[in-house]
Amino acid sequence: MKLTFALILALQVSVCVWAQQWPEPDKELVEKYEGLKAVFFKRLVNAWEKAKTSYQPALEGTPTGGRAKEILEEIRQSPRGQSAVKIITGLATELEPIVDKARLALLGAYGHYLRPYVGEHLDKAITNIKPVLDTILPHEG
Repeated sequence: MKLTFALILALQVSVCVWAQQWPEPDKELVEKYEGLKAVFFKRLVNAWEKAKTSYQPALEGTPTGGRAKEILEEIRQSPRGQSAVKIITGLATELEPIVDKARLALLGAYGHYLRPYVGEHLDKAITNIKPVLDTILPHEG
């Protein structure tokens, strides 16, 4: 009973917060955000690929690495593993519109309330850190 009441109360609060109208983000801000997000994910993918290619040969020669590879293959081929992948994929697909709506609401709030005060400083910080990130985590292969 207490859990049900707590769940209903949490849903009421979340509905009240998200029911209000949030300012629409500027098209320029959304485009800038999407560009930075795309570069960030490219950096992560490239870092993952580099780590995988550097550690994979070292692990293949060890008993622990061979056993880890066997365990991963067993998980991939097991019905439970395949079901987990399907469930996670389905959840991600279902949650994508909600996440996009929340992202746009946050970008709109940032653009309306914070950007006039911190936008220039944030832009300078991003511009200044790009060369460092290009050295450490390049976004192009």
